[in-house]
Amino acid sequence: MEDKKRNDKHRSAMQKQKAKVDSHIAEASTERGVAILLTGNGKGKSSSAFGMVMRALGYGHKVAVIQFIKGQQLSGEELYLRAMCPDVYFYQMGTGFTWNTQDRSADIEAAERTWQQAQTALSDPRYNLVVLDELTYMLAYKYLEQTKILDAIKNRPIEQSVVVTGRGGGKDLKDIMDTVSEVKEIKHAFKDGIKARKGVDF
Repeated sequence: MEDKKRNDKHRSAMQKQKAKVDSHIAEASTERGVAILLTGNGKGKSSSAFGMVMRALGYGHKVAVIQFIKGQQLSGEELYLRAMCPDVYFYQMGTGFTWNTQDRSADIEAAERTWQQAQTALSDPRYNLVVLDELTYMLAYKYLEQTKILDAIKNRPIEQSVVVTGRGGGKDLKDIMDTVSEVKEIKHAFKDGIKARKGVDF
């Protein structure tokens, strides 16, 4: 008898939940690409973006990945995409982290070159998904002009989705994005002296 009551209560709760979900699905009638910002101080922003790359490739979509900051140290995603997904357009700024280069002028030049690649992808309707990894740092350090970045994202082909990753990004960037998710750090192995792991951290 007690099990039946629990089952009936569970069924009733799930019916209400299903009705709520179905209602939201029915309300979502607009068909277009989405702009997603993955921000916050926690680990996993780029990993989430590359998860979407794998998802898009599963449907045979055309993908471009442009990485700002990264590029001096090989990463698992780079190795995999170059070996297994040659159709993915993959471009890296190649300077490494700005606190390593310590050369603002050279970093700005590299950022401008990399942005040209991003702008080309954002104007090409053949790309279903464009990932702009660590782009927010280019805004924070004022390496790139914010207006032209926002305009390129807003004016991209209607069916194209774009994913921007990195800490911060500013209010104006957040305002034009359809989805903004914040990854919050609770604790991190590195702060306990544990080295970064291949296949997990890079």
